[in-house]
Amino acid sequence: MCPDCEDFARTVLLLGQLALYADEFGADHDFVESVAPSLAASLPEPLLGTFPPDYDPTDGTDHPGGW
Repeated sequence: MCPDCEDFARTVLLLGQLALYADEFGADHDFVESVAPSLAASLPEPLLGTFPPDYDPTDGTDHPGGW
């Protein structure tokens, strides 16, 4: 696996684990709110081929659920 792929996969995994932790009873939401933006900002550029060439991230709803 390429180094960029490993970094991307590791960061996505950490974000997922943080999301699961945030849903637990007694989770420290101050911790989640301080760590999540840093993890998200550390994501490398999406890997080539991740999105179709005409993909526009600014097009569509603000949230996946459309709310």
